Amino acid sequence: MGKIDTNKQQKENSLLKTAFEFFTTKGFSKTSISDIVEKAGVAKGTFYLYFKDKYDIRNRLIAHKSSQLFRNALGEISEELETMPFEDRIIAVADRIIDQLSENQSLLTFISKNLSWGVFKSAITSPSSEGDVDFSDVYYQLLEEAPCEFRDPEVMMYLIIELVSSASYSAILYSDPCTIEQLKPYLYNTIRMMISQHRIPDKESAEG
Repeated sequence: MGKIDTNKQQKENSLLKTAFEFFTTKGFSKTSISDIVEKAGVAKGTFYLYFKDKYDIRNRLIAHKSSQLFRNALGEISEELETMPFEDRIIAVADRIIDQLSENQSLLTFISKNLSWGVFKSAITSPSSEGDVDFSDVYYQLLEEAPCEFRDPEVMMYLIIELVSSASYSAILYSDPCTIEQLKPYLYNTIRMMISQHRIPDKESAEG
């Protein structure tokens, strides 16, 4: 990477880092582009070289932070995944992500408050920078390696993500209805049932 490219990358990273600090302390709605560029030490025109508006930088942050969660989770269990059944693989990834969010509650709050399915789907299928994980590729690879087929795998992924994010938010931040560690067994049993509901029986798979 040349000096000019390095300088551009540094400015973009500075804007992303500063925006995240504001969004997690001041709040998204109360943060202005002027706040971000002033703290980052760049001109407002520079902001628009990298981002369309405040929503764009927020969505890029969600994409990047979500990818980091998946990348860290996969990195911790990559060797174990090969020997796990499909359900255990999904739960193992979810478990590592929940642990990361428990340790970084400001990130949990930021993602939960600003996340919609459309934004998240874009985040997991369109990595925002080098090194980010395209989770959809990982997910569909896991599906291909499973010994059976599943109905509507995208719906299944949506339901699992919604369940994990909403349940984890209350349990981690407020211990409501219980602590996250107390909730995990129930959460993971529910994920197993959801996966089972989407599994296509062998006979139906062979006929279809």
